[in-house]
Formats: sequence, C-alpha cells, structure tokens
Amino acid sequence: MKIRKPQITISDIKFYVVDLLGILVGVIILAAGMNMFMVPNMLVPGGVSGLSVFLYHLIGTPIGITIILLNIPIFVAGYLILGSRIVAQSLVGTFLFSLAVDISAPLLPQATDDLLLAAVYGGVVMGIGVGLVFRFRSSTGGTSLLSLILAKTSGISPGQALFFGDLTVLALAVFIFSSEAAMYSALALFVSIKVVDAILEGIGLAKQAIIITGSGAAINDRLISELGRGVTRIEGHGGYTGEGREVLLCVVTRQQTATLKNIIYEVDPSAFVIIGNATEVHGEGFKKMQQN
Repeated sequence: MKIRKPQITISDIKFYVVDLLGILVGVIILAAGMNMFMVPNMLVPGGVSGLSVFLYHLIGTPIGITIILLNIPIFVAGYLILGSRIVAQSLVGTFLFSLAVDISAPLLPQATDDLLLAAVYGGVVMGIGVGLVFRFRSSTGGTSLLSLILAKTSGISPGQALFFGDLTVLALAVFIFSSEAAMYSALALFVSIKVVDAILEGIGLAKQAIIITGSGAAINDRLISELGRGVTRIEGHGGYTGEGREVLLCVVTRQQTATLKNIIYEVDPSAFVIIGNATEVHGEGFKKMQQN
C-alpha cells in the first residue's frame, strides 16, 4: 500500500511566502534598531546579540558573523534535544538577521548619542522587529532557543531561563562597559519586551466585562440595542448565598466603556462587575480569526 505524500497547494506557498516576507521586514527593523541606537552607544540588547556587541567593541568582529558563530553550538544542541522542527523555524530568522545587521551597518547613521533616547527608541524599534519575527513563527535563535533547551534539560521554565540569560549579559556590561551602560541596556530590554508583548497580544483597545446580576435580561437588551454588542448569558449561583444570578459576558471598545457602566448602574446598581483589557478579540464586530 502506497503512502501518499501531502500535496503542497498554492495557498500553502502563499502562506510561506507571506511568512518569509514578514520575517524579512522584522529582521530589517531589528537590524536598524541595533545599528542606529544600540551598537554606537555601547548598549547591549541581551542574549547572543549582546555578546556580539561586546566582541565588536572589544576586538572589532562583525556583529552578524559573530551571531552566526555563537548560534552554531546552540542550534546543534537544539537539534539533538528539541528536534529539527523548532530549529528549522529559528534558522531562517537567525540567518536573515545576521545578514541584515552586517549589510546595514555601514549604511545607517547613528540616530542619537543620548543614552536615554537610544535606550527608549532602540528598545521600541527592536521590539517591533522581534515582535514581527515572532508573529510570523520564527525567532533569531540565541537565548530564546537556548531557554527552550535549558527548560527541557534542567526543568526551569523558558521564561526564567531567558531572564537569567539576559541578566547575565547585562551583568557583563557593568564590567566591560560601565554601570551606566548596563542600566540603560536594561531599560532598552524592558521597553523591547513590552513592545513585543503589544505586537503579539495586541495593545488592549477592547474591554471585556463580566457582569453578575439579578437583572440579566434588562441589561442584556440595553447592551444589544444601545451598544450593538453581542452578549453571552450564563446561569450562575452565589457560592455563599446559593441564590441564582445571571453572568453576562460582553466585549466593547474603550470608547463604549463609560456607556456600558452607565447602563449597568441604571438597571442594577448592586451588580458585581469586572472590567479588564481584552488584548485580542476575534469575531463579529472585531477582527476576523486568522490562522496562527
């Protein structure tokens, strides 16, 4: 019995081409952040990129080539421990990033020599680049891949491994550059992480409301008629009193939050309400769900 090999369709090719273009844009932005803000001001972005900046300033080795050389043992270990799939996803991003850093270095000017501006804007630009690379299912290797290896071999979480890896590089900055450079580098890393989170999870333009009330029908009707938003109604019971309560779940835009609270207050001032940020909302009235 012959086993059929999966057919690659036109849609699959388009999918991978879009991914490749997204990764390429991401690494170009990331390289710009490195060469315009971080490298000329002796700020280290953490991880393998940070070690490459150290070596560039100490002995003059090109950053891109150093990134590739430092990543070789990490990729070998990743292949042996994690398997080929995860390594293959990171190879493309790492190679393109290394290439973009060295090609763009002589072409891009230093944006500023103010360390605070370099840390903030460098963190923003690099965060956008990393976020795009992650968004299109790749990475730039380094400590992100190393953290997965350590998580599997030592039992610590990937987040902890990544944190301690970046912390080690920042500690080296104190001895190799200065404590001031290390502090500004830490600021850049913090800004970068926040921007990456915003790109991957959204910037919280929507609000989700959980409403526990005895007047579910009345609130439901007004939310639908006045805000034009769908409502999910769930039957519930008080854990202490045992009394029946209705739980309403609704997602609105930030601009509609005040109206939402006014409606609840007017119908049931004693309702228990939880309102929080919804970082991603997919479905009718918001953006459509896409393959991730």
